[in-house]
Amino acid sequence: MTLRIHSTLTVKPFLAAAIAIITLTSATKDQFTPPEQQQISIETPGLFDRSDAFTVDFAAIRPADYSFPLPVGKARLLKDNTLEISTAKGDAVKAMFGGTVRLSRHIPGHGNVIVVRHANGLETVYARNAQNLAKVGDVVKAGQTIAIVGGKEGRTFCSFAIMVNGGRINPATLLNPESHRLLRQTILCKKVPGHVSLTITHPDKEQLAQAEAEKRRQQAKEFTANPFADGNKFSINFAELAPGQWCYPLPGAKVISRYGRRSGRMHSGVDLKTKPNDEILAAFDGVVTMSQRYYAYGNYIKIRHANGLETCYSHNSKNLVKKGDVVKAGQVIALTGRTGRASTEHLHFECRVNGQTFDPAKIFDHANQAVKMDRLTFTKRGRSVSIKAEKNYMAKGK
Repeated sequence: MTLRIHSTLTVKPFLAAAIAIITLTSATKDQFTPPEQQQISIETPGLFDRSDAFTVDFAAIRPADYSFPLPVGKARLLKDNTLEISTAKGDAVKAMFGGTVRLSRHIPGHGNVIVVRHANGLETVYARNAQNLAKVGDVVKAGQTIAIVGGKEGRTFCSFAIMVNGGRINPATLLNPESHRLLRQTILCKKVPGHVSLTITHPDKEQLAQAEAEKRRQQAKEFTANPFADGNKFSINFAELAPGQWCYPLPGAKVISRYGRRSGRMHSGVDLKTKPNDEILAAFDGVVTMSQRYYAYGNYIKIRHANGLETCYSHNSKNLVKKGDVVKAGQVIALTGRTGRASTEHLHFECRVNGQTFDPAKIFDHANQAVKMDRLTFTKRGRSVSIKAEKNYMAKGK
């Protein structure tokens, strides 16, 4: 089970996590009961005596107070929330945090096992060891060698787990298995009937940034897919677009120049005018593929959409998005201006497919500033694309 940010996780028997405001007494050998010395999964005495919940601030952990169990190993998360860390034969197994060894013995099905109880409320488990180098009651530091890695069936690895009150959690809640980095976040552990729930209250900023970047990469991949990848034809039924999935690029505008030939030259878009520095809106969801000064276009923005189209916005006084930004339909992306070759403040709006411009009036009813109830079919022949429009009045939200 993967823990998601701000979600609550039921802790399953054998592993879990947290660094807390609690402090457990450092145990000596004779303070551990026989069951504690014999069993991997067992409730931690006194853990919830003062309260049914405690927090752990991993952001406060110093670098010297944390170690990945096998710093040069390659980790793989298994379905039972065990982290299998593969490495070279004879490698040293390190204690994740400082603590006291609660268990050090051979257990059938797990091989040589060490369990370290930490003052922060965690217990960490190191199994399949070739040799245990720490005994019950030993006080160990983070990064101290506690075992020699073993394995099974010719493979060299350590089975690593983390526990709270005898319950196992996804170790990726606390650390990044690929980078081995401890996540700088705060976790709330709460005892409820039958289990312990785990909630991330202050997420790791770097992890959040990486997740957001990956989301943008996936969205950009979707938006930039080739619409002709499966053949020379694709269609868009604009009547199926719900409100919020499209937007007229300059509300309240009047058309001052249409698409087509003008004074012997091809006018590749439609000119829309309202007032200087008016807000220009993205026509559809998409990813910004260009945002810069671009020859006669002046300040120019190009957006690629998942439906295979591109829309372009130019002569802007100011661009408000940058290349790579993922935008929503109706999002303000620029302000109207007269940069480049322009005689008045306006928006020059273009629609493209496969790099070829076509009349925006095939999509938008300029008089009503609404998307048309049409199905457009784009057919590619060589470098050119032909467009066929079919009426479809079954519109969502219309």
